[in-house]
Amino acid sequence: MGFLGDLNEVIRKRLLIDGDGAGDDRRINLLVKSFIKWCNSGSQEEGYSQYQRMLSTLSQCEFSMGKTLLVYDMNLREMENYEKIYKEIECSIAGAHEKIAECKKQILQAKRIRKNRQEYDALAKVIQHHPDRHETLKELEALGKELEHLSHIKESVEDKLELRRKQFHVLLSTIHELQQTLENDEKLSEVEEAQETSMETNPKP
Repeated sequence: MGFLGDLNEVIRKRLLIDGDGAGDDRRINLLVKSFIKWCNSGSQEEGYSQYQRMLSTLSQCEFSMGKTLLVYDMNLREMENYEKIYKEIECSIAGAHEKIAECKKQILQAKRIRKNRQEYDALAKVIQHHPDRHETLKELEALGKELEHLSHIKESVEDKLELRRKQFHVLLSTIHELQQTLENDEKLSEVEEAQETSMETNPKP
C-alpha cells in the first residue's frame, strides 16, 4: 500500500508540473502568446498564420490531454490490479498460515498415533509372554481341584490327630489309674507284711 501511494503521488505531481512530461505548460504559454499575436495582428495573412498556429497548438494540447487521460486510466487499472494482487497475496499468506497450523495439528496427531502404536506393540510383546486366557483358566481349575483335595486330606489328618489325641488321653488316664492301683497294692502289701512281722515277733501266750 505504501508503494502504490508513493507512485500515485509522483504521477500527480508530474502531471501538475509538466502534464504528461511532453511540455504541456510550454504549449499553453505558446498558445497564449499566439492568441495575443493574433489579436494584435496587422494583416489578414499574419492573423491567419497565428490562427493556424493556435489550432495546431490546441490539437497538440488535446492530443496530450487524451494521452494523459489514457495514462491516468492505465495507472488506475494498474493500481486496481496491484490492489487485487495485494489482496491475493494477503489471502495466500493467510491460507499458508492456516495450512501451517493444520500441518502442525497433523504432526501432533501423527506423534500421538506413533506413541500409541509403540505402547501397543510393547503391550503386545508383554502379552505374548503370558499364557492365553483358556490355558490360565485350565490351570486355575486344576489348582482349585488340587486345593480342594488338599483340604480334604487336611481334614482327614486333623480328624485322625483328634482321635489319636483322645486315645492318648485315655491311655494316659489308664496308665495313671494303673499306677495308682499298683501303688495302692504296694502299700497294702507293705501293711500286710508289717502285720505278719508283728505277729511273728509277738506270739500269743
